[in-house]
Amino acid sequence: MSTSDAATHRVFNQVPDLAHHNPFAIDTALGAALERLGGGWHAGELREFGATLGQPEVQAWADQANRHPPELHTHSRTGERIDQVRFDPSWHALLSLLRSRQLHALPFAQPRPGAWAARTAGYFLQAQLESGSLCPATMTFASIPVLQKEAALFSELAPRLYATAHDPEDLPWRDKRAVMIGMGMTEKQGGSDVRANTTVARPVRGEGRGAEYALTGHKWFFSAPMCDAHLVVARTGAEDGPLSCFFVPRFRDDGSRNAIQIQRLKDKLGNRSNASSEVEFRGASGILIGEEGRGIPTIIEMATNTRLDCVIGSAALLRTALVQSIHHARHRSAFGKRLADQPLMRNVLADLALESEAATLLMMELAHAFEHAATDPLAGAWKRIVTPAAKFWICKRAIEATGEAMEVWGGNGYVEEGPMARLYREAPVNSIWEGSGNIMCLDVLRAIQRSPDDALRLLQDLGQRAGGHAAVRAELASLQAMLRAASEEQETCARRFAQGLVLTAQAALMLAHADADSAERFVASRLERQHGRVFGTLDGSAAQLGRLIERAWPA
Repeated sequence: MSTSDAATHRVFNQVPDLAHHNPFAIDTALGAALERLGGGWHAGELREFGATLGQPEVQAWADQANRHPPELHTHSRTGERIDQVRFDPSWHALLSLLRSRQLHALPFAQPRPGAWAARTAGYFLQAQLESGSLCPATMTFASIPVLQKEAALFSELAPRLYATAHDPEDLPWRDKRAVMIGMGMTEKQGGSDVRANTTVARPVRGEGRGAEYALTGHKWFFSAPMCDAHLVVARTGAEDGPLSCFFVPRFRDDGSRNAIQIQRLKDKLGNRSNASSEVEFRGASGILIGEEGRGIPTIIEMATNTRLDCVIGSAALLRTALVQSIHHARHRSAFGKRLADQPLMRNVLADLALESEAATLLMMELAHAFEHAATDPLAGAWKRIVTPAAKFWICKRAIEATGEAMEVWGGNGYVEEGPMARLYREAPVNSIWEGSGNIMCLDVLRAIQRSPDDALRLLQDLGQRAGGHAAVRAELASLQAMLRAASEEQETCARRFAQGLVLTAQAALMLAHADADSAERFVASRLERQHGRVFGTLDGSAAQLGRLIERAWPA
């Protein structure tokens, strides 16, 4: 039998890996928002960063870091307790990439107009590559405004927090060039109810702010355990004492390991490159941060910043799911023509494109609000009210969109060798981390109850941005009616309110800044209820919908 007779098939109509593309260069909505919100000075660096992210070697780091998850080593060969988590080299390469672009600190290290928009755009680009490595970068970023209030401590930490070189050494933080900060709030009995915490901190040297305490207790989720220090909530003095916040390093001042024992790493659905752990404090040394008894407000300040990153991370999942879907549809044929030319597939892709663009505009607007919240009451209203609502909605939509994108790929999307399975497994984490959906929606109501003027200011702004659009006016009237309801009814409808608020904000931003056709289709499909929750039910001809796809990623 000849070789040609033995051949059974040739490989064709398979989609090549998406490589050598630049996620910044192809994203016109992101570039326009960056320029509009004052971050245009960073565009050149982001374009170069995008080219780096598109390199096959860099993309391989994301795959490797998730195929070779971290390993816990509690003891050395000779029996000493070491509590080390060891990572694949690809993990450190990803963190080096993050730090090289100061995505963990840029607005604080370079406080200039547009810095929040610049950092958000960069974080958004890296989040399209890999999600697990974002966790320590986010927590480090969110810790900075809290630690800045502790002048003596921050004077030593600042150069290590702002450093642009990753330092993976497991050493006392003062012996390192760069440090990362984690969080320790959740306990097994409390979950999101941090007030149920029972970890106790007893004074060792002095009492009050800046004094040393010994912490005893158990943290159910401790992320990420190899950070150089963590901000931890504990009760001062006794199990019924006031909740306070502590800076707990991995090493004591004398260079010995702090009494933090890692019990196990969590075996998670996704986010597998990142280590999440369960730990015990056995008299661990910690420094009181902020005022005694003000632990919840102190840590909430940190959590607010992490919630913004949840929005950015989920918007990035929406974007990369869209790009991968368009790439697949442009290279795969079925029933005699490319998937991208099939009318129904165009509808699905166009709908995903609208979802992604609206999420991108919202995350950039929130970044702008964070930059100006201290001096601009309207920006403060956006930060306090829209952030939890956006975290609720954008994270939910990422779960749905990654599932839809996997369907675009068909069976090839369901196997681990391609990118879609990892995207799908990553999608739920942002919806859960730093407060699940119900917590976010209740926080929206609490923010409004604390400052009704903020709600009035915000709703008026949305109406003005939308230019009096009838559908937006109708949705604003519905939101105002819900706010007039009794408190129990408001809580019952909190998800509906948060959803309506985000869709109205997205509609207003699309009308103000997007292509007119895209904006009208978003409003019609999201506010005028012309379609259901599934993607791919837009009105319009195949040619019209094809133009939406081209705007999302010009061929």
